[in-house]
Amino acid sequence: MLTESFMASTLNPEKPSNSVIPGVHLYDFQPLPALKSTFKKSSTNTNSLAVSPSHVFAAQEDKAVIHVYSRERNNQEAVVPFPEKIQSVVLAAESEGAGTLILGTEGGRVVLWELGTGRQVSTPQHHLQSTTCLAVDPTSNFFLSGSTDSTIHVWSIPGLLSFSASSANDNGHDLPFSPFRSLSNHRAAITAILFGHSSSNKNIAVSASKDKTCIVWNYLNGDALHTFLLPSSPLCLALDPADRAVYAGYEDGSVQLIDFYSQGGLTQPLHNPALQSTPTQPRPSGRWSAPHHSASPLLCLQVSYDGTSLLSGHQDGKIHNWDVAAGKYDKRVADFAAPVTNIIMLKPIGFPDVTEPAVKLHNVVKPRYESFVNGDHGVSDAIIPTKYTFIAQFTSTLPLPFSAETTSFHQELHHSSFPTALLEESLAELSSPQKSFGAATDSSELTNLRVQNSALASRLEVAEERYRSAAAVVLEQEKEDWRRQKDEEIKAARKKRRRLRSMRDAEVARRKEMGEAVEDEDEDISERGKDEDDHLSSSTDEMTESD
Repeated sequence: MLTESFMASTLNPEKPSNSVIPGVHLYDFQPLPALKSTFKKSSTNTNSLAVSPSHVFAAQEDKAVIHVYSRERNNQEAVVPFPEKIQSVVLAAESEGAGTLILGTEGGRVVLWELGTGRQVSTPQHHLQSTTCLAVDPTSNFFLSGSTDSTIHVWSIPGLLSFSASSANDNGHDLPFSPFRSLSNHRAAITAILFGHSSSNKNIAVSASKDKTCIVWNYLNGDALHTFLLPSSPLCLALDPADRAVYAGYEDGSVQLIDFYSQGGLTQPLHNPALQSTPTQPRPSGRWSAPHHSASPLLCLQVSYDGTSLLSGHQDGKIHNWDVAAGKYDKRVADFAAPVTNIIMLKPIGFPDVTEPAVKLHNVVKPRYESFVNGDHGVSDAIIPTKYTFIAQFTSTLPLPFSAETTSFHQELHHSSFPTALLEESLAELSSPQKSFGAATDSSELTNLRVQNSALASRLEVAEERYRSAAAVVLEQEKEDWRRQKDEEIKAARKKRRRLRSMRDAEVARRKEMGEAVEDEDEDISERGKDEDDHLSSSTDEMTESD
């Protein structure tokens, strides 16, 4: 059975009480909602929580630190300070086992922290104001940063983590660690950014702003695919698992459904050039109102794995569940009595044959601050530092070097090139064309192959005979059904003929009372009806007999 859980973080309320415990909460969602554990001593703003298979990272709203929690030991592992306040966090390459934590700072910078090495890379201040939201694409090659200055930057993760300086990008920046591209269609602070779930170059990105717009982007070339005009300023977004729609949360606690296929057709309208230049408004029926007792600002949204449920976190500390199919509020899931600022759905547990990450990170390596303080952003001829060490545990046996238990075929299959022994054997065989197949192959193996071929031929004959028998039974049944259907049609036709004859006889009797002039004509009609009935009977008999 599949089980689904989520992480929810809260913010210290304005009027704290003894009953309120702000922190990060692990909550079961399916099959039954229940609180499993809580990581205390944490107060986070929106977009300030990241979760990996082994750790939880929470940027604190009142100080420039990140609390690191271990999911295995269920405790706080470290408190990592930073030179400036962290406004947003997101994790890249989490499926790899170690990953890189990306941080958005209050000063408009972006910081990349390699969790397995402790290496830290900081960009210059490309945002004029604080970096409030981040998003990583499914391939972990790109990420987006949004700011209150209304701009969105597209960054290359391999370019930032490279030990050499990056080259000039499309915007003409010749400085190292510059954004790959900038998106500037919004006119107010960016409130949320999302990536689609595709790993192809046709993947989309969605952004929301306080200018009451939601824009769908082709982030690779910078094109705005479509602009949606919203009735209110969206505070958060959640994307459907199949990228069919996006959900926006409003300050009055309601949810707005923005359907990408609402204009009809089998092709997604986002990729129709004729519709890209015309902004549209979502349908009023797509706005789902919250109950009066739950009309609190909606701070975060998440969609379940199957896309049937939508979880919303509110200012009053409640987490609500919305029925996507019915398009309405369903029920309350949890109540933490403190503003719920972040909800992250975890991967479902219960799928068979799930591949584990190649490495496992037991303890994160704290970042080193030398490069951050000195402003060292790399040089063109930089090489890997001598103290660059990766600390993690391998989850499986390494394929190289080959152990004594591995077969020669396995070694040849996983070799980086053709092994020398295999090449020498092949050359020797090619140089001896007179060597026959019978002499090269062991006679016992040929005997086994012949026995197997005979057994397979016998099984094939039995299967063909069974098929012919089954086909004959099916054909006979079809014939019987056809005969039955024709008999029913014949009976109906005869019944209709008899009813018409009786009507003609009644008409003839009535006319006879009026005179003898019409008697011969009516008798001819009656006789012709009998002949037609007899012809119908004989023809249908011939059909049933000769089928």
